[in-house]
Amino acid sequence: MSPQPPKPAARPDKVSLWRYMQLFRRDILSAQPAKLYRAWMAEFRTPFFRSYLANDPALVKTVLKDRPDDFPKSDRIGAGLRPLLGRSVFLTNGETWKRQRRIIDPAFEGGRLRDTYGAMYAAGEAAVARLAMRTGALDIEPETSHAAADVIFRTLFSIPIEDKTASAVFERFRDHQRSQPILNLGAFVRGPAWMPRFFSRATKTTARDIRALIEQLTEARMRQITAGQAPDDLATKIMTTADPVTGRTFTTEEMVDQVAIFFLAGHETSASALAWALYLIALSPEWQDRIAAEAQALTPDFSSMSKLRCARDVFREALRLYPPVPMMVRETVQPECFRARDVPKGSQIVLSPWHLHRHGRLWDNPDGFDPGRWATENGKACQRDAYIPFSSGPRVCPGAGFAMVEGPLLLAMLVRRFRFEVTDREPVPVAHLTVRASDGIWLKVSERA
Repeated sequence: MSPQPPKPAARPDKVSLWRYMQLFRRDILSAQPAKLYRAWMAEFRTPFFRSYLANDPALVKTVLKDRPDDFPKSDRIGAGLRPLLGRSVFLTNGETWKRQRRIIDPAFEGGRLRDTYGAMYAAGEAAVARLAMRTGALDIEPETSHAAADVIFRTLFSIPIEDKTASAVFERFRDHQRSQPILNLGAFVRGPAWMPRFFSRATKTTARDIRALIEQLTEARMRQITAGQAPDDLATKIMTTADPVTGRTFTTEEMVDQVAIFFLAGHETSASALAWALYLIALSPEWQDRIAAEAQALTPDFSSMSKLRCARDVFREALRLYPPVPMMVRETVQPECFRARDVPKGSQIVLSPWHLHRHGRLWDNPDGFDPGRWATENGKACQRDAYIPFSSGPRVCPGAGFAMVEGPLLLAMLVRRFRFEVTDREPVPVAHLTVRASDGIWLKVSERA
Protein backbone atom coordinates (compact mmCIF):
# COMPACT_ATOMS: atom_id res chain seq x y z
CA MET A 1 0.00 0.00 0.00
CA SER A 2 1.26 3.48 -0.88
CA PRO A 3 2.12 5.91 1.94
CA GLN A 4 -0.65 8.34 2.85
CA PRO A 5 -0.28 11.65 0.95
CA PRO A 6 0.38 14.71 3.15
CA LYS A 7 -2.53 16.64 4.57
CA PRO A 8 -2.29 19.85 6.64
CA ALA A 9 -2.97 19.57 10.35
CA ALA A 10 -6.35 21.00 11.39
CA ARG A 11 -6.73 23.78 13.95
CA PRO A 12 -8.53 23.29 17.30
CA ASP A 13 -12.33 23.41 17.11
CA LYS A 14 -12.55 26.76 18.92
CA VAL A 15 -10.26 29.75 18.41
CA SER A 16 -10.75 33.49 18.72
CA LEU A 17 -11.75 35.54 15.67
CA TRP A 18 -8.40 37.29 15.72
CA ARG A 19 -6.55 33.96 15.79
CA TYR A 20 -8.74 32.62 13.00
CA MET A 21 -7.95 35.65 10.83
CA GLN A 22 -4.25 35.12 11.45
CA LEU A 23 -4.47 31.45 10.51
CA PHE A 24 -6.68 32.18 7.50
CA ARG A 25 -4.28 34.75 6.14
CA ARG A 26 -1.39 32.30 6.47
CA ASP A 27 -3.21 29.28 5.00
CA ILE A 28 -6.94 28.65 4.65
CA LEU A 29 -6.55 24.84 4.83
CA SER A 30 -4.93 24.48 8.25
CA ALA A 31 -7.16 27.30 9.53
CA GLN A 32 -10.17 24.94 9.45
CA PRO A 33 -11.21 22.40 12.15
CA ALA A 34 -11.08 18.66 11.45
CA LYS A 35 -14.84 18.26 11.91
CA LEU A 36 -15.45 19.91 8.53
CA TYR A 37 -14.29 16.70 6.84
CA ARG A 38 -17.48 15.02 8.11
CA ALA A 39 -19.92 17.92 8.41
CA TRP A 40 -22.75 18.43 5.92
CA MET A 41 -22.94 22.11 6.84
CA ALA A 42 -21.17 24.46 9.24
CA GLU A 43 -21.82 28.06 10.30
CA PHE A 44 -19.16 30.64 11.11
CA ARG A 45 -20.12 34.05 12.52
CA THR A 46 -18.03 37.20 12.68
CA PRO A 47 -18.97 40.80 13.50
CA PHE A 48 -18.88 41.48 9.75
CA PHE A 49 -20.72 38.58 8.10
CA ARG A 50 -22.07 35.06 8.42
CA SER A 51 -20.42 32.25 6.53
CA TYR A 52 -21.86 28.79 5.83
CA LEU A 53 -19.77 25.90 4.56
CA ALA A 54 -21.92 23.60 2.43
CA ASN A 55 -20.63 20.03 2.08
CA ASP A 56 -24.01 18.40 1.43
CA PRO A 57 -23.99 17.41 -2.27
CA ALA A 58 -27.64 18.46 -2.51
CA LEU A 59 -26.76 21.98 -1.31
CA VAL A 60 -23.79 22.16 -3.68
CA LYS A 61 -26.11 21.21 -6.54
CA THR A 62 -28.64 23.86 -5.49
CA VAL A 63 -26.02 26.62 -5.43
CA LEU A 64 -24.03 25.71 -8.54
CA LYS A 65 -26.53 24.01 -10.84
CA ASP A 66 -30.16 24.52 -9.90
CA ARG A 67 -30.24 28.20 -8.87
CA PRO A 68 -26.91 29.83 -9.77
CA ASP A 69 -28.44 33.29 -10.29
CA ASP A 70 -29.58 33.27 -6.65
CA PHE A 71 -26.01 32.69 -5.48
CA PRO A 72 -23.70 35.07 -7.36
CA LYS A 73 -19.98 35.15 -6.74
CA SER A 74 -19.08 37.02 -3.59
CA ASP A 75 -17.08 40.18 -4.15
CA ARG A 76 -15.47 39.84 -0.73
CA ILE A 77 -12.91 37.39 -2.09
CA GLY A 78 -12.89 38.93 -5.55
CA ALA A 79 -11.84 42.28 -4.10
CA GLY A 80 -8.40 40.85 -3.41
CA LEU A 81 -7.94 39.79 -7.05
CA ARG A 82 -9.16 42.92 -8.85
CA PRO A 83 -5.77 44.63 -9.26
CA LEU A 84 -4.77 41.84 -11.65
CA LEU A 85 -8.06 40.45 -12.96
CA GLY A 86 -10.14 43.64 -13.31
CA ARG A 87 -13.62 42.63 -14.48
CA SER A 88 -12.69 39.25 -15.86
CA VAL A 89 -15.19 36.43 -16.28
CA PHE A 90 -13.88 34.92 -13.03
CA LEU A 91 -15.19 37.86 -10.98
CA THR A 92 -18.28 39.20 -12.72
CA ASN A 93 -21.94 38.28 -12.23
CA GLY A 94 -25.29 38.72 -13.96
CA GLU A 95 -25.59 39.97 -17.51
CA THR A 96 -21.94 41.03 -17.71
CA TRP A 97 -20.80 37.50 -16.92
CA LYS A 98 -23.31 35.94 -19.31
CA ARG A 99 -22.12 38.17 -22.17
CA GLN A 100 -18.49 37.28 -21.43
CA ARG A 101 -19.22 33.56 -21.43
CA ARG A 102 -21.12 33.81 -24.74
CA ILE A 103 -17.94 35.19 -26.30
CA ILE A 104 -15.41 32.96 -24.52
CA ASP A 105 -17.10 29.55 -24.59
CA PRO A 106 -16.86 28.93 -28.37
CA ALA A 107 -13.04 29.10 -28.13
CA PHE A 108 -13.03 26.10 -25.79
CA GLU A 109 -15.55 23.88 -27.57
CA GLY A 110 -14.59 20.24 -28.11
CA GLY A 111 -13.28 20.65 -31.64
CA ARG A 112 -10.82 23.32 -30.53
CA LEU A 113 -8.99 20.84 -28.29
CA ARG A 114 -7.74 19.01 -31.36
CA ASP A 115 -6.56 22.33 -32.79
CA THR A 116 -4.56 23.24 -29.67
CA TYR A 117 -3.08 19.77 -29.11
CA GLY A 118 -0.03 20.40 -31.28
CA ALA A 119 0.92 23.46 -29.23
CA MET A 120 0.46 21.48 -26.00
CA TYR A 121 2.65 18.67 -27.32
CA ALA A 122 5.38 21.14 -28.32
CA ALA A 123 5.28 22.64 -24.82
CA GLY A 124 5.63 19.13 -23.39
CA GLU A 125 8.69 18.45 -25.52
CA ALA A 126 10.23 21.72 -24.36
CA ALA A 127 9.52 20.80 -20.72
CA VAL A 128 11.22 17.43 -21.18
CA ALA A 129 14.27 19.11 -22.74
CA ARG A 130 14.55 21.61 -19.87
CA LEU A 131 14.23 18.92 -17.21
CA ALA A 132 16.88 16.78 -18.91
CA MET A 133 19.38 19.50 -17.98
CA ARG A 134 18.30 19.55 -14.31
CA THR A 135 18.11 15.97 -13.08
CA GLY A 136 18.80 15.17 -9.44
CA ALA A 137 16.93 16.41 -6.37
CA LEU A 138 14.95 19.53 -7.22
CA ASP A 139 11.76 21.44 -6.48
CA ILE A 140 9.37 20.31 -9.20
CA GLU A 141 6.89 23.20 -8.78
CA PRO A 142 8.94 25.75 -10.76
CA GLU A 143 9.28 23.19 -13.54
CA THR A 144 5.54 22.56 -13.78
CA SER A 145 4.87 26.32 -13.60
CA HIS A 146 7.24 26.87 -16.51
CA ALA A 147 5.59 24.10 -18.53
CA ALA A 148 2.04 25.28 -17.85
CA ALA A 149 2.90 28.89 -18.70
CA ASP A 150 4.43 27.68 -21.96
CA VAL A 151 1.20 25.84 -22.81
CA ILE A 152 -0.84 28.99 -22.19
CA PHE A 153 1.28 31.23 -24.40
CA ARG A 154 1.56 28.68 -27.20
CA THR A 155 -2.18 28.00 -27.29
CA LEU A 156 -3.36 31.54 -26.61
CA PHE A 157 -0.90 33.67 -28.60
CA SER A 158 1.13 31.12 -30.61
CA ILE A 159 4.37 32.14 -28.90
CA PRO A 160 6.66 30.03 -26.67
CA ILE A 161 7.55 30.99 -23.12
CA GLU A 162 10.97 32.07 -24.41
CA ASP A 163 9.31 35.02 -26.18
CA LYS A 164 10.45 38.26 -24.51
CA THR A 165 6.97 39.46 -23.52
CA ALA A 166 5.75 36.00 -22.48
CA SER A 167 8.82 35.51 -20.32
CA ALA A 168 8.30 38.91 -18.69
CA VAL A 169 4.66 38.09 -17.85
CA PHE A 170 5.76 34.78 -16.31
CA GLU A 171 8.45 36.43 -14.17
CA ARG A 172 6.19 39.24 -12.96
CA PHE A 173 3.43 36.79 -12.15
CA ARG A 174 5.77 34.90 -9.82
CA ASP A 175 6.50 38.20 -8.08
CA HIS A 176 2.76 38.93 -7.87
CA GLN A 177 2.07 35.58 -6.20
CA ARG A 178 4.57 36.32 -3.47
CA SER A 179 2.96 39.72 -2.76
CA GLN A 180 -0.72 38.72 -2.96
CA PRO A 181 -2.34 37.19 0.15
CA ILE A 182 -5.45 35.08 -0.25
CA LEU A 183 -7.16 37.24 2.37
CA ASN A 184 -7.68 40.97 1.79
CA LEU A 185 -9.61 43.48 3.90
CA GLY A 186 -12.42 43.15 1.39
CA ALA A 187 -12.97 39.56 2.45
CA PHE A 188 -14.14 40.70 5.87
CA VAL A 189 -15.53 44.21 5.43
CA ARG A 190 -18.21 45.01 2.90
CA GLY A 191 -17.86 48.43 1.34
CA PRO A 192 -18.34 50.48 -1.85
CA ALA A 193 -16.03 50.08 -4.83
CA TRP A 194 -14.09 53.21 -3.88
CA MET A 195 -13.27 51.92 -0.38
CA PRO A 196 -9.48 51.45 0.08
CA ARG A 197 -8.46 47.78 0.06
CA PHE A 198 -4.94 48.34 1.37
CA PHE A 199 -3.09 46.36 -1.28
CA SER A 200 0.66 46.34 -0.87
CA ARG A 201 2.72 48.43 -3.22
CA ALA A 202 4.24 45.24 -4.65
CA THR A 203 0.78 43.80 -5.39
CA LYS A 204 -0.32 46.92 -7.24
CA THR A 205 2.96 47.29 -9.10
CA THR A 206 3.21 43.70 -10.30
CA ALA A 207 -0.47 43.65 -11.35
CA ARG A 208 0.02 46.89 -13.32
CA ASP A 209 3.13 45.50 -15.02
CA ILE A 210 1.44 42.22 -15.97
CA ARG A 211 -1.59 44.00 -17.40
CA ALA A 212 0.63 46.36 -19.42
CA LEU A 213 2.48 43.40 -20.94
CA ILE A 214 -0.76 41.60 -21.77
CA GLU A 215 -2.07 44.80 -23.36
CA GLN A 216 0.98 44.83 -25.64
CA LEU A 217 0.21 41.28 -26.77
CA THR A 218 -3.47 42.07 -27.27
CA GLU A 219 -2.87 45.22 -29.30
CA ALA A 220 -0.30 43.43 -31.47
CA ARG A 221 -2.80 40.65 -32.13
CA MET A 222 -5.51 43.16 -33.06
CA ARG A 223 -3.17 44.64 -35.65
CA GLN A 224 -2.58 41.14 -37.06
CA ILE A 225 -6.32 40.50 -37.19
CA THR A 226 -6.92 43.78 -39.00
CA ALA A 227 -4.20 42.91 -41.51
CA GLY A 228 -5.58 39.40 -42.00
CA GLN A 229 -2.36 37.84 -40.71
CA ALA A 230 -3.42 36.49 -37.31
CA PRO A 231 -2.78 32.84 -36.43
CA ASP A 232 -5.82 30.68 -35.71
CA ASP A 233 -5.30 30.36 -31.96
CA LEU A 234 -7.40 30.99 -28.85
CA ALA A 235 -6.69 34.73 -28.72
CA THR A 236 -7.79 35.25 -32.32
CA LYS A 237 -10.91 33.15 -31.79
CA ILE A 238 -11.94 35.10 -28.68
CA MET A 239 -11.10 38.53 -30.08
CA THR A 240 -13.06 37.94 -33.30
CA THR A 241 -16.12 36.31 -31.71
CA ALA A 242 -19.06 38.68 -31.38
CA ASP A 243 -21.66 38.23 -28.67
CA PRO A 244 -24.63 36.67 -30.53
CA VAL A 245 -27.03 38.79 -28.43
CA THR A 246 -25.43 42.25 -28.55
CA GLY A 247 -23.17 41.87 -31.59
CA ARG A 248 -20.25 43.34 -29.62
CA THR A 249 -16.72 41.96 -29.35
CA PHE A 250 -14.35 42.50 -26.44
CA THR A 251 -12.61 45.84 -26.14
CA THR A 252 -8.85 45.85 -25.54
CA GLU A 253 -9.36 46.45 -21.81
CA GLU A 254 -11.90 43.63 -21.58
CA MET A 255 -9.54 41.31 -23.43
CA VAL A 256 -6.72 42.17 -21.01
CA ASP A 257 -9.03 41.16 -18.13
CA GLN A 258 -9.81 37.83 -19.79
CA VAL A 259 -6.20 37.02 -20.71
CA ALA A 260 -5.20 37.73 -17.10
CA ILE A 261 -7.64 35.13 -15.79
CA PHE A 262 -6.72 32.66 -18.55
CA PHE A 263 -3.12 32.96 -17.42
CA LEU A 264 -4.00 32.63 -13.74
CA ALA A 265 -6.54 29.82 -14.17
CA GLY A 266 -4.83 28.04 -17.03
CA HIS A 267 -1.26 28.31 -15.80
CA GLU A 268 -1.34 28.43 -12.01
CA THR A 269 -3.99 25.75 -11.51
CA SER A 270 -2.48 23.37 -14.09
CA ALA A 271 0.98 23.82 -12.59
CA SER A 272 -0.35 23.01 -9.12
CA ALA A 273 -2.19 19.87 -10.22
CA LEU A 274 0.72 18.58 -12.31
CA ALA A 275 3.23 19.07 -9.48
CA TRP A 276 1.03 17.16 -7.02
CA ALA A 277 0.42 14.42 -9.60
CA LEU A 278 4.18 13.92 -9.98
CA TYR A 279 4.59 13.75 -6.22
CA LEU A 280 1.77 11.22 -5.87
CA ILE A 281 3.25 8.86 -8.46
CA ALA A 282 6.65 9.23 -6.78
CA LEU A 283 4.90 7.88 -3.67
CA SER A 284 3.34 5.10 -5.77
CA PRO A 285 5.93 3.73 -8.24
CA GLU A 286 3.53 1.10 -9.55
CA TRP A 287 1.24 3.79 -10.96
CA GLN A 288 4.23 5.65 -12.33
CA ASP A 289 5.37 2.55 -14.23
CA ARG A 290 1.89 2.02 -15.66
CA ILE A 291 1.86 5.59 -16.99
CA ALA A 292 5.36 5.16 -18.46
CA ALA A 293 4.23 2.00 -20.27
CA GLU A 294 1.10 3.51 -21.81
CA ALA A 295 2.97 6.73 -22.72
CA GLN A 296 5.07 4.78 -25.24
CA ALA A 297 2.07 4.96 -27.59
CA LEU A 298 1.84 8.75 -27.30
CA THR A 299 2.49 10.70 -30.51
CA PRO A 300 1.94 14.26 -31.79
CA ASP A 301 -1.39 12.98 -33.15
CA PHE A 302 -4.37 13.93 -30.97
CA SER A 303 -5.92 10.46 -31.33
CA SER A 304 -3.12 8.97 -29.20
CA MET A 305 -4.56 10.76 -26.15
CA SER A 306 -7.11 7.94 -25.93
CA LYS A 307 -4.25 5.65 -24.79
CA LEU A 308 -3.59 7.67 -21.61
CA ARG A 309 -6.13 6.02 -19.31
CA CYS A 310 -3.82 5.70 -16.28
CA ALA A 311 -2.43 9.21 -16.71
CA ARG A 312 -5.97 10.57 -16.84
CA ASP A 313 -7.04 8.69 -13.70
CA VAL A 314 -3.92 9.79 -11.82
CA PHE A 315 -4.41 13.41 -12.81
CA ARG A 316 -8.08 13.22 -11.81
CA GLU A 317 -7.03 11.80 -8.43
CA ALA A 318 -4.48 14.61 -7.97
CA LEU A 319 -7.28 17.11 -8.58
CA ARG A 320 -9.35 15.34 -5.94
CA LEU A 321 -6.69 15.29 -3.24
CA TYR A 322 -5.21 18.71 -4.03
CA PRO A 323 -7.85 20.78 -5.87
CA PRO A 324 -6.01 23.88 -7.13
CA VAL A 325 -8.87 26.18 -6.09
CA PRO A 326 -9.69 24.84 -2.61
CA MET A 327 -12.71 27.04 -1.84
CA MET A 328 -15.31 29.04 -3.75
CA VAL A 329 -17.52 31.70 -2.21
CA ARG A 330 -21.05 32.65 -3.24
CA GLU A 331 -23.47 35.12 -1.65
CA THR A 332 -27.19 34.84 -0.95
CA VAL A 333 -29.40 37.48 -2.59
CA GLN A 334 -32.41 36.52 -0.48
CA PRO A 335 -33.10 34.62 2.76
CA GLU A 336 -32.61 30.86 2.39
CA CYS A 337 -33.23 27.76 4.47
CA PHE A 338 -30.48 25.15 4.30
CA ARG A 339 -30.89 21.89 6.21
CA ALA A 340 -33.60 23.44 8.42
CA ARG A 341 -31.34 26.39 9.24
CA ASP A 342 -32.19 29.99 8.33
CA VAL A 343 -29.54 31.64 6.15
CA PRO A 344 -29.96 35.44 6.00
CA LYS A 345 -29.65 37.52 2.86
CA GLY A 346 -26.06 38.58 2.24
CA SER A 347 -24.55 35.48 3.83
CA GLN A 348 -21.40 33.90 2.43
CA ILE A 349 -21.86 30.36 1.09
CA VAL A 350 -18.53 28.55 1.01
CA LEU A 351 -18.20 25.57 -1.31
CA SER A 352 -15.00 23.74 -0.50
CA PRO A 353 -13.63 21.23 -3.01
CA TRP A 354 -10.88 20.60 -0.46
CA HIS A 355 -13.34 19.28 2.14
CA LEU A 356 -15.90 17.85 -0.26
CA HIS A 357 -13.24 15.77 -2.07
CA ARG A 358 -12.04 14.31 1.25
CA HIS A 359 -15.40 13.99 2.97
CA GLY A 360 -15.37 10.99 5.29
CA ARG A 361 -19.07 10.23 4.82
CA LEU A 362 -18.91 10.24 1.03
CA TRP A 363 -15.64 8.75 -0.22
CA ASP A 364 -14.02 5.38 0.39
CA ASN A 365 -10.48 5.93 1.73
CA PRO A 366 -10.91 9.73 1.37
CA ASP A 367 -7.31 10.68 2.22
CA GLY A 368 -5.68 7.87 0.25
CA PHE A 369 -4.20 8.01 -3.25
CA ASP A 370 -6.17 5.52 -5.33
CA PRO A 371 -6.55 6.28 -9.07
CA GLY A 372 -8.42 3.00 -9.40
CA ARG A 373 -11.34 4.42 -7.44
CA TRP A 374 -12.82 6.00 -10.58
CA ALA A 375 -13.83 2.54 -11.83
CA THR A 376 -15.68 1.67 -8.59
CA GLU A 377 -19.32 2.34 -7.81
CA ASN A 378 -18.34 4.68 -4.95
CA GLY A 379 -15.91 6.57 -7.19
CA LYS A 380 -18.46 6.95 -9.99
CA ALA A 381 -21.12 8.22 -7.58
CA CYS A 382 -18.75 10.68 -5.91
CA GLN A 383 -17.42 11.92 -9.24
CA ARG A 384 -20.99 12.76 -10.17
CA ASP A 385 -22.08 14.28 -6.85
CA ALA A 386 -19.02 15.35 -4.86
CA TYR A 387 -16.23 16.22 -7.29
CA ILE A 388 -15.93 19.86 -8.39
CA PRO A 389 -12.28 20.73 -9.19
CA PHE A 390 -13.51 22.98 -12.02
CA SER A 391 -16.69 24.11 -10.23
CA SER A 392 -19.97 22.95 -11.79
CA GLY A 393 -23.11 24.19 -13.50
CA PRO A 394 -23.17 27.29 -15.72
CA ARG A 395 -20.03 28.66 -14.04
CA VAL A 396 -17.94 25.55 -14.65
CA CYS A 397 -14.47 26.53 -15.83
CA PRO A 398 -14.60 26.96 -19.63
CA GLY A 399 -11.13 25.44 -19.84
CA ALA A 400 -11.98 22.23 -17.95
CA GLY A 401 -11.73 20.07 -21.08
CA PHE A 402 -8.53 21.88 -22.03
CA ALA A 403 -7.01 21.08 -18.61
CA MET A 404 -7.97 17.41 -18.81
CA VAL A 405 -5.98 17.11 -22.03
CA GLU A 406 -3.03 19.23 -20.94
CA GLY A 407 -2.54 17.60 -17.51
CA PRO A 408 -2.45 13.92 -18.54
CA LEU A 409 -0.42 14.79 -21.65
CA LEU A 410 2.36 16.60 -19.77
CA LEU A 411 2.32 13.96 -17.04
CA ALA A 412 2.75 11.15 -19.58
CA MET A 413 5.48 12.96 -21.52
CA LEU A 414 7.51 13.62 -18.37
CA VAL A 415 7.10 10.09 -16.98
CA ARG A 416 7.98 8.53 -20.32
CA ARG A 417 11.42 10.15 -20.09
CA PHE A 418 12.08 10.44 -16.34
CA ARG A 419 11.64 8.54 -13.10
CA PHE A 420 10.43 10.52 -10.08
CA GLU A 421 11.25 9.52 -6.51
CA VAL A 422 10.44 11.12 -3.17
CA THR A 423 13.10 12.73 -1.01
CA ASP A 424 13.18 13.16 2.78
CA ARG A 425 11.40 16.52 2.38
CA GLU A 426 7.66 15.87 2.64
CA PRO A 427 5.61 18.70 1.12
CA VAL A 428 3.08 20.50 3.30
CA PRO A 429 -0.01 21.67 1.38
CA VAL A 430 -0.97 25.33 1.83
CA ALA A 431 -3.44 27.51 -0.04
CA HIS A 432 -2.58 30.93 -1.40
CA LEU A 433 -3.81 31.65 -4.92
CA THR A 434 -3.87 27.86 -5.40
CA VAL A 435 -2.94 24.78 -3.38
CA ARG A 436 0.84 24.59 -3.35
CA ALA A 437 3.49 23.23 -0.98
CA SER A 438 4.81 25.56 1.71
CA ASP A 439 8.47 24.84 0.84
CA GLY A 440 8.12 23.31 -2.60
CA ILE A 441 7.67 19.73 -3.82
CA TRP A 442 11.11 18.18 -3.82
CA LEU A 443 11.64 15.08 -5.95
CA LYS A 444 14.61 13.10 -7.20
CA VAL A 445 14.50 13.11 -11.00
CA SER A 446 16.50 10.63 -13.08
CA GLU A 447 16.52 9.49 -16.70
CA ARG A 448 14.69 6.24 -17.40
CA ALA A 449 16.81 3.46 -18.82
